[in-house]
This record gives sequence, structure tokens and C-alpha cells, in this order.
Amino acid sequence: MGVQNQPLDRAESPWPVTVTVMLATLMVILDMTIVNVSLPHMMGSLGATSEQITWVLTSYIVAEGVMIPLSGYLADRFGRRRVIIFSIFGFVVSSALCGQAGTLQEIVIFRILQGMFGAPVIPLSQSTLVDSFPGAERGKAMAIFGLGVLLGPALGPTLGGYITENMNWRWVFYVNVPVGIINLMMAYATLKKKDVEGSVRSVDWLGALFMAVGVGTLQYVIDRGNHDDWFESRSILAFTVISTASLIIFVARSWRRDDAILRVNLLMDRNLATACFLMMAFGLALFGTIVLQPIMLQDLMGYPPETTGLIMAPRAICNAFTMALVATQMHRVGTRPMVVAGMIIMAIGSYMMSRYNLYISPYWALLPGLVQGLGMGMVFVPLATIAFETIDPKVTDQASALFNLMRTLGASIGISIVTTLLSRGTQVHWNRLGGHIYEGNPNLDRWLDAHNMTLDNPMAIYALTGEVAKQAAMLAFVNDFLFIAVAMLALTPLVLFVKSTGKPLDLSAMH
Repeated sequence: MGVQNQPLDRAESPWPVTVTVMLATLMVILDMTIVNVSLPHMMGSLGATSEQITWVLTSYIVAEGVMIPLSGYLADRFGRRRVIIFSIFGFVVSSALCGQAGTLQEIVIFRILQGMFGAPVIPLSQSTLVDSFPGAERGKAMAIFGLGVLLGPALGPTLGGYITENMNWRWVFYVNVPVGIINLMMAYATLKKKDVEGSVRSVDWLGALFMAVGVGTLQYVIDRGNHDDWFESRSILAFTVISTASLIIFVARSWRRDDAILRVNLLMDRNLATACFLMMAFGLALFGTIVLQPIMLQDLMGYPPETTGLIMAPRAICNAFTMALVATQMHRVGTRPMVVAGMIIMAIGSYMMSRYNLYISPYWALLPGLVQGLGMGMVFVPLATIAFETIDPKVTDQASALFNLMRTLGASIGISIVTTLLSRGTQVHWNRLGGHIYEGNPNLDRWLDAHNMTLDNPMAIYALTGEVAKQAAMLAFVNDFLFIAVAMLALTPLVLFVKSTGKPLDLSAMH
């Protein structure tokens, strides 16, 4: 193992490094959601259909999913400092290329490069922070890391909406160039040069191939499944079989190998395994809500993108405040009680959203997000701290790669689940509500009277169709929010598996 995983000199302030890696993390994660609002504008410029333009999102997600597990090896081989600097540089260049793309094919290729370069930044930033702070202050480090992880997705729609409305969709990519250049200079100045050297070790490249194929096809299935009607699609079925077989072979082959590209045997550490699983659930709640709420506000309630972004922004502000508070109080309260309380509060916020209707005020649209933000801040910092509490510092990069892979998969799975439930729930409610439209229904008569119409009026049929469609969609949205609330409560008891203290995992005992 190379010297890049050695803790920083405690005599030196960790804050310059902290600001550097937090900015890099925020920049990379922001690109997961900042593009969403701009997709309709891209369709016209690039001559793409609504189905084709989703590849702008899929390509980035798949590339990131494949590269995150490789980040530990890259840090071992080339040194953490080199990998972070090269990743930031590549991310800036590929962002500029995305901005000037003239065809769909070009932007998909450049988005793949953007995802590949950006992926190592996230786990290596986290492991850098873990090594920069002593154990007693690690909560502060995870709070800073959490700012990037949580603020990025929350602020993405806000920033993307503002840029798209007032400038041009290309600037959602160009904005990374000046920020990335500043971040690059900060990385050169703050990251320790003693971390440059990496170790040369043999690698199970066949296992690495199975891992890349397995994770890449899994991300494809998760991202495209709902759009392609899941297993009704031959491609989804084929990729599911390929992913399952590849991942089984990879895990079986890599479990006890010293030359494995990703040390999956680290999951024998109970804290890391529990934290990884809970992080997947956390990703479901975070990204599921962030995907659902803008669609509901814009499509059903007619809010413009800027207003939608403003309604969602306070959740991010509440996140930041809570994480700063948790970082200072976590050692007093304890990690397990903090996670339990946070998940319950997240569930309450999601339940409040399940009480939405088509006539809520902007205030009521905003309030549950504030509650959710409070809970999210209470969950992420202790959970990220728990993950590394009993891990040997020599394998911090590998543990961080596992942790962030689970976060990414959780986000993808969460988005896939809620969008599938939304589309199918809308159809179910459409059929159910449509069955109540018949002559003689007193509720229908009251509705027609209120709109000065009769059932034989052609405009009445048109208006009823639109009303049923909106009500069916709203019922599907509130059922999704209720599902998220129940999922949070159901998974909360898993926190009991966490050990509050313990000795580092002895890797030698696994051979």
C-alpha cells in the first residue's frame, strides 16, 4: 500500500485541504442534477427526441458507477494527489467539450468522459478528509463532505433552472470551467506532495473486467428499466442476466484476493456494511424526493423552473445548518441515536409530502422539504463517520470507494423505484377515477355545475380528461412520498447492528 493513505501532519491545519476537496465534490455531484432542467432545451439544439435526450443523464451515471470502484486502485497506483488533480483537470476539459457539443452523439461521449473523470473525486475526497482529521474530530470532516454530497443534488435544479432561463443550456457545463480552474490551483497548492508516490502492485484485471461489466450493466438496467418497461424489453432482460452473472463472478473471485481491484471483503466490517446499506436507503429518499418534487411542481402546478428551484433550495440550507450542528454535538449524543432520530424526521417530512394536493400553497410545498433537510443532515454525518470508525487507515480509499458506490447505486435504485411507481400508479388511478365519470353521479354533477357545463358539451369531456389526468398523477405522487416514508421507518432498526466502538478490521484474518 502506498504512502498516500498516511494521515496528514496533525501540526498543520486541515482546513485548506478540506475546502479544496469539498469544492471538488460539490462541483462533480452538482452535475448529476443541474442538467435535468435543461433537457427540453437540449432537444431542440441537438435534434434529439425525448427518448434519446435521456442518454445525456444515463451516460454520466453509468460512467460514474463503473469508475468509483476503481478509485481505490488508482490512488494506490498513482497516488491520491495525482488522481484528484488529474480528475479535476479531466472533468473541466470534458465539461467544456459538453458545452460546445453540436450533436447528441458528441454530448453523450463527452458526458461519459465527464462521469469517468469526476467519479474518483468523490471517494478520494472523503478518504482525504478521513485522514485529515483525528477520530474525535471526524464528524467535522464528514459534515464538510456532506455539504458537497447533499447540497449538490439539492441546488442542481435551482442553479440549472436559473442558468437555462437567463442564459443558455450550454452554460450548465461551461460554469464548471472557471470553478474547476480555481479548484485545480487550490489542489496543487494544498494537497500534500508527499502523497504523490503510489505503490506498484499486481491487479486481478480479469476480476476488474467482471466488475466494470457488472456495475455498468446494472446502472444501465436501473436507469433505463422503467423507460423500457423493465423485463418486457429484451435488452433490459439481457443486461440483467449479464450484470448478475458478472457481479457474482467478481465477488466470488475477489473476496479473498490481495490483488482484487476492489476489496469487497471490507464488508465483513459490520459498521462499514451497515453504513453502506443504510446509505443506499438514504440515497433512495434523497434522490427520489429531488426527482419527484420538481416534476410535481412544474407539470401539475405550473411553477416555472426558477420558482421550483427556490422552493427546493431551503432544504439544502437546512441541511448545511443541521450538519454543522451535528458535527459539534455528535460525540455527546452518539452516532446511533443521531441516525435513528434523523431517519424518523426524514420519514415525517416524506409523510407530510404524502398529504399534498393540487391546491397547496408554495409555503406548504416548502415546509416538508425543510423537515426532510433537518433529518438528512442528522443522518449523513453520523453514517459517514460510522463507516470508517472500525476501518484500518491503510484501506481508507478502498472503504470510501465501497461507501460511495453504494450511495450512487442507492440514488439510481431510488430514482428507478419512484419513477416506476409514479408511472404505473398514475395509470392505476386514471382507470379508477375514470370509472366514476358517469351520468347521474352527484359529485360529477356538482363539478359540472361549478364549471357551467353539461356532460354533452364537448368541452366538458376535454376538461374532465385533463382534471382526471392531474388528479391521478397527484395520487401517484403522494403514494410515492408515502412509500419513501415507510421505507425510512422500516430500515431504521438496522442502526442497531452498528458497533459504537471497535478495533480496526484485521484483513490478515480473511486469508
